[in-house]
Amino acid sequence: MLMFRDVFAYSDMLLSGLLTSIVLCGLAGFAGFALAIFCAELKRTVPGPASWAVSAYVETIRNTPFIVQLFFIYFGMASLGWRMSPQAAALVALSLNAGAYFTEIIRGGLMDGSRGIREAALAQGMTPLQVYLRIVLPPALAKVDKPLVGQFVLIFLGSAVISQISVEDLTSAAQFVQTRTFRAFETYILVTAMYVSVGLSFSLAYGRIRLALFPWLRELRQ
Repeated sequence: MLMFRDVFAYSDMLLSGLLTSIVLCGLAGFAGFALAIFCAELKRTVPGPASWAVSAYVETIRNTPFIVQLFFIYFGMASLGWRMSPQAAALVALSLNAGAYFTEIIRGGLMDGSRGIREAALAQGMTPLQVYLRIVLPPALAKVDKPLVGQFVLIFLGSAVISQISVEDLTSAAQFVQTRTFRAFETYILVTAMYVSVGLSFSLAYGRIRLALFPWLRELRQ
C-alpha cells in the first residue's frame, strides 16, 4: 500500500472526477433515453423525411468516433458562434451519442405484433398516448432493458475522452495526479478499479431492481 500513498493523497480529486463522470453520464443517459423513445417511434410510425432524418442521425453517430462528435460540438460549433462550456458540450455530445444507440435498441423492442392489443386498448377508451405509455412501451423496454444497460455502461466508459476538452472528470483527474506524483502505474491501476467498480455496480444493481420495474416478468419465469 505504500506505493499508492502518494496517489491516495489526491483521493478527493479522484472522487470528485468520478462524481463528475457519473453525473454527466447519468444526465446524458436520461436525455438520450427520452430522445431515443421519440426517434424510435418516429422512425417506426412516420414514413418519409422524418424517418430518413432519424436514420441519418443514427447512422452518423454510429459511424463516427465519439471524440470527433465531441470536438465537432465543442470546437466546430464555437467557430459558428455557438460557444458552450466544456461541461455543456460534453453533456450534449454524450446525450446525442446515447440517443442514437438507444434508438436502435428501443426500435427493436417495439417491433412486435401488438396491433391487436393497441386496438383493444383504444376500444376501451384509452388515448393513443396512454396506450403507448402504458401498453406498448413497458413490455418493449422490458425486452431490451439489458442491452440498454450494457450500452449505458459503454457510454460511461467511453466518456473518458471528455477530458480532452478540459472537463474535470475521472480521467482528467488521473492525468493531473500522475503528472504530480510520477506514479503512472499506481494512478491508472486505481482509476481502472474505479471505472470497473462503477460499471459492475450499475449492472448488478439494475439486475436486482429489474423485476421491481417489470414485475410481470416474474410470471414469465415461472
